Amino acid sequence: MNSIDAGTVSERRDPQELLVGELRTGPDGLDEREVTRRLLTYGRNELERRDGRSWPRDLLRQFIHPLALLLWVAAALAAVTGSTAVSIAIAAVIVLNAIFAFVQEQQAEQAVELLSRYLPTKATVIRGGRRRELDAVELVPGDLLVVAEGERVSADARLLHGTVEIDTSTLTGESSPVVRTAGPNVGESGSMNASNLVFSGSICTAGEATAVVFATGMHSQLGRIAALSQNVGPRGDSPLEREVRRVAWIIALVSVVIGVAFLPLGTLAAGLTFSAAAVFAIGLLVGNVPEGLLPTITLALGAGVRALARQGALVKRLSAVETLGSTTVICTDKTGTLTANRMRVVSIWTTTGPIDVEASATVSSDDVSPTTTSLAEVLASCTSATIDDDEPTVALGDPTETALLLAARLLGADVDAGRRERLCRVIYRFDPSLKLMTTVDGTDDDLWVHTKGAPESVLLRCTTVLQPDGSEEPLDEARLAAVCEIIAAQAGQGLRVLAAARRKTDGVSSDERADVESGLCLVGLVALLDAPRPEVAGAVASCHQAGIRILVVTGDLGLTAQAVARRVGIDADLVVSGSELDVMSDAALDRLLVEHREIIFARNSPEAKLRITDALRSLGEVVAMTGDGVNDAPALKRADIGIAMGRSGTDVARDAATMILTDDNFASIAVAVAEGRRVYENVRKFIFYIFVHATPEVVPFLLYALSGGRIPLPLTVLQILAIDLGTETLPALALGREPAEPGLMNRPPRPQREGVIRPAMLVRAWLFLGLLSAGLVIGGYFFVLTSGGWHIGAVIGAGSPLHHVYLQATTMTFLGIVACQIGTAFAARTERASLRQIGLTTNPLLLWGIAFEVTFAAAITTIPGLRSIFGTTPPPLDVLPLLISFPFIVWGADEIRRSLIRRHVGSGIAPAASGAMAVT
Repeated sequence: MNSIDAGTVSERRDPQELLVGELRTGPDGLDEREVTRRLLTYGRNELERRDGRSWPRDLLRQFIHPLALLLWVAAALAAVTGSTAVSIAIAAVIVLNAIFAFVQEQQAEQAVELLSRYLPTKATVIRGGRRRELDAVELVPGDLLVVAEGERVSADARLLHGTVEIDTSTLTGESSPVVRTAGPNVGESGSMNASNLVFSGSICTAGEATAVVFATGMHSQLGRIAALSQNVGPRGDSPLEREVRRVAWIIALVSVVIGVAFLPLGTLAAGLTFSAAAVFAIGLLVGNVPEGLLPTITLALGAGVRALARQGALVKRLSAVETLGSTTVICTDKTGTLTANRMRVVSIWTTTGPIDVEASATVSSDDVSPTTTSLAEVLASCTSATIDDDEPTVALGDPTETALLLAARLLGADVDAGRRERLCRVIYRFDPSLKLMTTVDGTDDDLWVHTKGAPESVLLRCTTVLQPDGSEEPLDEARLAAVCEIIAAQAGQGLRVLAAARRKTDGVSSDERADVESGLCLVGLVALLDAPRPEVAGAVASCHQAGIRILVVTGDLGLTAQAVARRVGIDADLVVSGSELDVMSDAALDRLLVEHREIIFARNSPEAKLRITDALRSLGEVVAMTGDGVNDAPALKRADIGIAMGRSGTDVARDAATMILTDDNFASIAVAVAEGRRVYENVRKFIFYIFVHATPEVVPFLLYALSGGRIPLPLTVLQILAIDLGTETLPALALGREPAEPGLMNRPPRPQREGVIRPAMLVRAWLFLGLLSAGLVIGGYFFVLTSGGWHIGAVIGAGSPLHHVYLQATTMTFLGIVACQIGTAFAARTERASLRQIGLTTNPLLLWGIAFEVTFAAAITTIPGLRSIFGTTPPPLDVLPLLISFPFIVWGADEIRRSLIRRHVGSGIAPAASGAMAVT
């Protein structure tokens, strides 16, 4: 047995002596000899790390991507046939793209090292009857651990003496500290909520206690989370990565089939030499393979990453940008994500009546009464918060205390800290077991006890209730029932309710707390809320309009989470507690997720969040999971998109996540989803743009082969590379920055089976605009060639009279494709909307890209050094009007096609998703 089970320890009802006997320890702790034996048995109190990712393997993966393999084949064929420059150019493309993608995505697996930071370096223990400080890694089960205020807990332990307040937020996600006390467990058995257990990685915020250690290192709760984080498999490739791989194999198959089919045709039927046939095969391969596709996708995703970073979302993995756009379910935490993580008073109740503080920033004179004045005095006196001297609207201190102090000022109380200190006679600090705070304030002639705390604690000590005229009436059963009904109604809304009471006294001493906190008069109730962020409701509505489900997965109470969810528009009709989920089968969980659109999962363990993620993914959902604590790391790692909090999140969560919200705001998730959708649509646009030009690049080689070489090759391989890697790249990248089309977030998430390349896209690219461009280009080629005196069979080799005419004709082919690219770029900006709808200048980067394209093409055509490399020469000036018409013909043809589609199908703006949920 490596450790004592937490459930066994927490559930034991035997006397303390039997407990320490089971752990083979005693009141004096362990002796050094026993410690040495247990270190050998249980190991050191530290987290173990398995081998992480190998960066050489990650880098190698960038070189063996299917498209990269196809380009390697093209480079090898070029080298074999003596086209050294072509081979080097293609290899450079592969290397540059691989390095860029590797640098963008490489990140170290540091989850366990970061988890180790939550284990303190020192611990205080009792060994051999002596209290001593030692290295925390030396703790063993059976050690008597001293847990003191301000210290981080070193191991999982059961309290033997004392009461402490523990911040467990890094482990449970619970926003408020919890009380842990020695004695029988009154919490949930065998769970993180056991009332007598403390766990490694949590922080003691108040009190001091002695505890017996029952689990250390990898056997602790923190170690269990570390093991989960390491055992969780990789998310797998994103939809875009899978689709690009599929497209790459399609392109490879098409290229190989065309090459194999036409190679015998060129050598046997057309009578080409083997060398000429090899040039033809390479030309087909290079013409079919979009060399610029990989770097264009990588750079476009990188641009999406930068755009998201400017909006508060840091994405660590390029493909995650696209995955965001296909998200179907968002699993969000509550505290700090849906809410601002700041408490504020929303409602006040006295016997005079309720006051809705949330609806107004001021209190009218009609609301001021003896009861509200007395309530304000209690809140202003019984507090540890202060008003900021520089910012009168800001209070400093505990979030709950600051909210109450600001409410006191709103009710007209004097909240000056100096005055409070002068009048304060005795302070009974907040006691987590009593759930009360009390002060005695005033002068010798006018001394008052002021108490506030949990309603159940305050009401037990009240005998009267303050009436609207300032008198006191007995708190009889009828009045008590009415007050309890109000408390239940507010708690049912997820509000935190506190009660305030007072009584006049003649004088007290600091050691008479029980007597002081008795015979009180109930003054009123105050309801607080960790208010939702104001922008979250709009973001939730946007997600609903986009057909995205939202599940709340939190460590907080279900009622609280449900109230907050409803305030922001999440209509969760079901609350499932962690204990309910623990006993639920996987099949039952699947049915639950299918039958209920939006659910709140409360009080969850790390395994529970992981189960929810796995269940959703098994149902075909694309899951985005938020989290900030150590306990969230496994689920963040497994989700399609793990989203960590940048401000409140732990380093462990940030390392496990794919995306980090720098502002911890749910609204940033909605923005990221919209950005992901925009990026995906833009990837489609520039893939379409790139594919269009495969046809005019391949057709010249087909003419050459089918004519048996009697028609000179209209385009060279280097000119194709100049197009694919030069003139084509910047406009394609600019299409990757195209603004979002109207109605983008009114569409449901795209089906996972829907690929980035659809048959309609290929028809539009290859058979419509591709063939149109090929016809224009080949027409221009023959126009220049025949105008110069060429006829079939004429010699056009170097030194022949027609060689200059041939160079002008191939240059015309090259420039014709560039001109058609310009028309295609404008056509590719939308699928249905007209250019007038989106605006000619709304993408200035595209205009700059086209300017570069024209400049680059002019340089290749006119600069002597480049002309000799690419085999170009300026065509006759009388063909320039013909070239200028090409972009308008291409764009105009597609504009007519889109107009016909709009006429038959409707507007270019997609309709709202039928499954989108209305938010009221």
